Amino acid sequence: MSEKKKVVAVVGMAGSGKTEVARVFEGHGFARVRFGDVTDAEVKKRGLVLNEDNERRVRELLRKEHGMAAYAKLNLPRIDAARKKANVVVDGLYSWEEYTLLKDRYGADFTVIAVWASPATRYARLGSRGERPLTQKEAASRDRTEIENTGKGGPIAMADYTISNESSLSDLKKQVNEVLARLK
Repeated sequence: MSEKKKVVAVVGMAGSGKTEVARVFEGHGFARVRFGDVTDAEVKKRGLVLNEDNERRVRELLRKEHGMAAYAKLNLPRIDAARKKANVVVDGLYSWEEYTLLKDRYGADFTVIAVWASPATRYARLGSRGERPLTQKEAASRDRTEIENTGKGGPIAMADYTISNESSLSDLKKQVNEVLARLK
């Protein structure tokens, strides 16, 4: 019987470095499942422009329709398909309900990594990123919504590992590689 594949979920506030962490995992052979792809696809399907207001509206509609575990539920087929061939890194765990659904489903094969960066650091990153940049006001509003409406603090608090991303990309990669070594 083949060994069970791991599911590693990356959680953190917008601009903390979740995608950079997921990329390091990809570089080590993990298949990446980005939860936000569901939002992007739905925004495009509705003929809307990809921006913070439309993305937020679609996220709220999907959660209203599918519950607070919406993104985990909608991505389970992608996770399970990828897991047949490789370990999986989930880029962008959000809610407590998503966490509990994935933890219940994958048990000991499920690990959570929280990525932390200060609001000042994150807002500077979000304002200068090429894809989906946010103003400081938009970033602060998104923080508040994610904390108050999705219970994002729960998965961050329950993380198996926490990485501080306040300095360089090379330091972040070093910390991720240390976590990867522990997961083997």
